[in-house]
Amino acid sequence: MTIFEAIIQGIVQGATEFLPISSSGHLSISQHVLGVQLESLFFDIMLHIGTLIAVLFVYHKLIIRLTKEFFVLCGDIFKGKFKWKEMNHDRRLIFMLILGLVPLFLLFLPIPGTELKLKDVSDLWATDTNLLAEGIALLITAALLFLGIRAEKKTKEKNILRNGKEITLKGRKKLHTSDALSIGLAQFFAAMLPGLSRSGSTLCTGLIRGVNKQTALDYSFVLGIPAILAAAVLTVGDAMKSPLDVGAGAVIAGLLTSAITGFLAIKLLKWIVSSNKLHIFAYYTLVVGVIVIIISIIEFSMGINIFSGVAL
Repeated sequence: MTIFEAIIQGIVQGATEFLPISSSGHLSISQHVLGVQLESLFFDIMLHIGTLIAVLFVYHKLIIRLTKEFFVLCGDIFKGKFKWKEMNHDRRLIFMLILGLVPLFLLFLPIPGTELKLKDVSDLWATDTNLLAEGIALLITAALLFLGIRAEKKTKEKNILRNGKEITLKGRKKLHTSDALSIGLAQFFAAMLPGLSRSGSTLCTGLIRGVNKQTALDYSFVLGIPAILAAAVLTVGDAMKSPLDVGAGAVIAGLLTSAITGFLAIKLLKWIVSSNKLHIFAYYTLVVGVIVIIISIIEFSMGINIFSGVAL
């Protein structure tokens, strides 16, 4: 892999990890179009580490605050001082994050009659020679975005006092247990299907549940931190066993590009959500999904990759 190809992969990973258009789906599509097979698990991990750096940088104040509160919480539990009804906002958010991660453990359930686990399904679809699964998942992403936008529009507004000023708020700022589990399930399905956006599905699930859009967005981003980190840790063993056929220059270029692009993507999405322009991604994923499905049908009938000419 050349440094130029690594930069392209880093841009795709960084932008699509946080924008609601699916990183796994776009990586699969870009590799298919460019005729590049990402065989280095180590390089894949570095791309994800780059996006992890981006979200840590944007939310570093909140993460530091939650980390401090977590240790105080552990101390209170150990001393018997913990009271569920007296939790502050940060302590409640910690519990909601833990609950939101629970559905991810479903990925380790075995598939009856095979030696595979549910988490292996995504790899099988992502590495096949056809883009049909990605196209269908992109259409599901579009449907979720349209549903989330519709739900947010129907959410009633309410006036609250904040710092002595009256502001208008749409949706709940407080996350419930059912919200966390629902958003966690959305993240689980996004991990299963390449083309189903993690950020899009988690954000829109929150909107459908009646959660305030900025609260849902921030929760989605922070919930993605342990998910991205866990995915990297779980593949480290396999990465060490596989040959490193990507040069150091390409790895560094991919890491830096995914981090910078990821940072810009988070800022862009926060602005888009606040300015009610989420429909842009809904139409985008709808159009791309239809195009990808058409291409996959054409390629299936011809038996070749129409971009590289390689047999499927």
